[in-house]
Amino acid sequence: MKRIKPIGLAVFALLVVVAAYAESRLAFAPPAIAAGTTTVAPATADWPFVGGDIGGQRYSPLNQIGKNNVRSLKVAWTYHTGDFSVGDATHSTTAFEASPIEVDGTLYLCTPNDRVIALDPETGREKWKFVPTVNQDGVYEAVCRGVSHWRDQAAASGVVCRDRIYVGTIDGRLIGLDAGTGKPCQDFGTGGTVDLKTGLGDVRPGEYYMTSPPLIVGDLAVTSAFVKDVQRVDAPSGAVRAFDARTGELKWVWDPVPPEKTPVTADQVKQGTVITRGTPNSWGVMSADPAQGVVYIGTGNGSPDHYGGIERGNMDYFGSSIVALDAATGAIRWHFQTVHHDLWDYDVAAQPVFYQHHGAGGTFPAVIGATKLGFLFLLNGQDGKPIFPVEERLVPRSTTPGERSSPTQPFPTKPAPILPEKLTHDSAWGVTFWDRGKCREAFDALDYDGPFTPPSLKGILEYPGLGGGVNWGSVSVDPARHRMIVNVQMLPFYIKLVPREQLKDDKRAASDLVGLGPQAGTPYAVARGPFLSPYNTPCVPPPWGKLVAIDLDTGERIWEKTLGTLNANPKAPLVGDFFKWGTPNLGGSLQTASGLLFIGATMDKYLRAIDSDTGDELWRYELPFAAQSTPMTYKLKADGKQYLVVAAGGHGALGVEPGDALIAFTIDEQ
Repeated sequence: MKRIKPIGLAVFALLVVVAAYAESRLAFAPPAIAAGTTTVAPATADWPFVGGDIGGQRYSPLNQIGKNNVRSLKVAWTYHTGDFSVGDATHSTTAFEASPIEVDGTLYLCTPNDRVIALDPETGREKWKFVPTVNQDGVYEAVCRGVSHWRDQAAASGVVCRDRIYVGTIDGRLIGLDAGTGKPCQDFGTGGTVDLKTGLGDVRPGEYYMTSPPLIVGDLAVTSAFVKDVQRVDAPSGAVRAFDARTGELKWVWDPVPPEKTPVTADQVKQGTVITRGTPNSWGVMSADPAQGVVYIGTGNGSPDHYGGIERGNMDYFGSSIVALDAATGAIRWHFQTVHHDLWDYDVAAQPVFYQHHGAGGTFPAVIGATKLGFLFLLNGQDGKPIFPVEERLVPRSTTPGERSSPTQPFPTKPAPILPEKLTHDSAWGVTFWDRGKCREAFDALDYDGPFTPPSLKGILEYPGLGGGVNWGSVSVDPARHRMIVNVQMLPFYIKLVPREQLKDDKRAASDLVGLGPQAGTPYAVARGPFLSPYNTPCVPPPWGKLVAIDLDTGERIWEKTLGTLNANPKAPLVGDFFKWGTPNLGGSLQTASGLLFIGATMDKYLRAIDSDTGDELWRYELPFAAQSTPMTYKLKADGKQYLVVAAGGHGALGVEPGDALIAFTIDEQ
């Protein structure tokens, strides 16, 4: 099987010859913590979900690690999983994106090829390891973002599989394991496994698999999955499904079809019906509000990604949306669409984050929907209505025969979009005069009229690109300070539609297309890739990565800082910290009660501690591999230590060296 070559974003070449570029950053006065919000830190705290809690806030009430002692953080232990690959003819590249969970004194994590490992949280000692045999055929990149825990409240203490760990695999399975031993729970599915391809009909190798953990709500394991981009109109269904956590029985299906179509039900699937094909899927982490009995998901666009003529039909009805489902039945409660008739792969990759909004109307449940555009929609969790005004603005119309792009798109007013300035010929950027000229030539060869420029036969510049903006790392929320912090990247892409008859008759044209997607069933294939200079730097002005803090009560920006340095560049090791240009970043952040934010995500291999009040960097540590993941923290004993843990294993498809290190930090005793 032919593997896809990693994109190699070596964002850092030949910079030793470059003059300093002035760092642009906005300075805002940080607000004081609201009166009455200061709380006493608990003696201990677990981390039972990949997002910290079921709402995905990525927040810990612990404060033993604080601003006054964070510089004393030292490595407590390191564990190597042994599961990583740079990619070859038979193995996919890997990305170690997992955030471990910690429950009742055990740390659980998964590796890119779905090994599940249990560790002692204070020593890193391995308790058990489950190594499944997974089929990598067709898999673009092996990745697993985490596992889920469930306790059978009806079972007696000490019974086998009373506590379970669930993992979704890159070959489309859901596996249930005994949390104490790592052995499959024989009463779950068939010998511990549920085949998620059941009910999907024709599924090609590597076309459908889980990358994010199932969401455990009550006694249900709710699953979503990645469906490979730009392949065909009749791709496998993007349906969300719920399985009985004890038995693996399918309990409900949310078939995301438009109102004029009849959705397929769980009973019909059990009778052999195939769930509707070509619908939007949800591949990021899901969240929930147990009090309301609601599951929140972010969806992608209908298939395929970059053409939506009559072939796609009205499959966009639930596309690129924040969707609220009834947790018990899967029935739709409400949905809010962030992009109409998405032609750009601007799917909602970020986990919708549940929080309590404090505003003029009082306190009520709310949801943050962060998008690849850098748009942040704050929605009422009860009905999905925007808390702050959202404007429908006119956008460019498609010139592609057969396309029917939306005349308007929704723009949030608060928080203001974290969009880059509109690019022009003169602002196209390069490291030197020579490559700047090449970037300007490339810019002039493409269509571009802002972020909603529809894909065309000439080719378009997509800025920010289809990687974000905000990707699966989502945002973190400090519920005491009513503050959201988001990490964004600005990595432009080009997208070019190619008439199918041209592919058939013109071999030269086909051979020139990098990153070609067939989009079978439509008149057009698509070529897409990063918009880079000859030196492999983005052809857009820095910063390429940023951290932004936002007041959730008012929607106003608090501070904004560049995220990432050029330290990873082996050709310019002495200038890495001098150029504050930021880097593309994938992963999430963690906030704590002590007013700290911890984040890896960047390409420069640093784990950072940031003052969440000001955005100032207080501490950093150079990891053996970059941390395209989200840190987590816990404290097991009242008189014990608070630990900070991060997966450092790079991202093969981004050209960031893959690795396998899980590293724990704690305050050094002196």
